Amino acid sequence: MGDTVRSRLPCLAGCIDRRRGFGSDPGRARLIELAHLQVLSAGLFAIGVYGVLARRSAVMILMSIELMLNAVNINLVGYAAFSRFFESQRVTGQVLVIFVITIAAAELALAMAIILRLYRNRSTVNIDEIDLMKW
Repeated sequence: MGDTVRSRLPCLAGCIDRRRGFGSDPGRARLIELAHLQVLSAGLFAIGVYGVLARRSAVMILMSIELMLNAVNINLVGYAAFSRFFESQRVTGQVLVIFVITIAAAELALAMAIILRLYRNRSTVNIDEIDLMKW
């Protein structure tokens, strides 16, 4: 069998030659570098920390914690994608992210159940008004 139909044609203007595979041109810079992912992750983490410290609603605090966990996930995927030492580290970072997402989902479900129970007992989710020692 011969070459594909477009194998003789050059790459169109401004496109990446997809026949050679991802990252085949070592001289060409990537569009997203590790520093971009770190800045994004640090920004999301800072927003999450601000949400935990400034909010009074238990639901908003829980959402801020989830935002912080997603910032960590972005960092893990970024480090795994840009790992140059071992090919197995790329998969390790992604597997670790799947574990973090699973644990975060379980934490979210448990925390929402606790918040709903508090709302039924106290009719509020304001952290300042909830005193757990007084049931």
